[in-house]
This record gives sequence, C-alpha cells and structure tokens, in this order.
Amino acid sequence: MTILRLLVLVAFLAAGLVVGSLNPQRIVLDFGVAAVVTTTGVAVMVALLAGVLLGGGIVMATTVLPLRARLRRAHRAATAVAAPTSPEGPRPPYQGT
Repeated sequence: MTILRLLVLVAFLAAGLVVGSLNPQRIVLDFGVAAVVTTTGVAVMVALLAGVLLGGGIVMATTVLPLRARLRRAHRAATAVAAPTSPEGPRPPYQGT
C-alpha cells in the first residue's frame, strides 16, 4: 500500500511539473489590495490545490464529522446495553463441572 501511495504521489508531481513547464506565460493576479506576478502553470496548480482543499474541508464538515458523532453515540449506546451492571458484581467464568 505504501508503494502505491508513493507511485500516485510521483505521478501527480510529474503532472504538476508538466503543467508548470508547458505554461510559462507570465500573468498578473490583481486582488485589489495586492498584485501577484506568476506563471500560468503555477496559477493553475494553486487553483487546483485550493479547490481540493476547500472541497475536502466542506465534505469533512458537512458529512464526515456528523457521521463520526452519530457513530460515537451509537457505539456508546451499544456498549451501555451490552454490559449491564449487576448489583452482585462480576461473576466468575463458567467452569463446566
């Protein structure tokens, strides 16, 4: 599994290098209060990275965290039902004699 992750990482790094090298034109990004001079390839890669991070954060906040909370409540309820407390205390295991 680690080798597969490493190969995917290298593939995406290579794709980023190709996009960056095939788009060397200079552009100016004007944000109103500041301007950034960069190449088209870098701007595309930063926009893709920002989209992935924002999309992942939105999915995490709207889906994963509520499901984890629901799973935690269900697990807590299941362990409370599965292990009732008895007034005598725990019993020794059955010996079969």
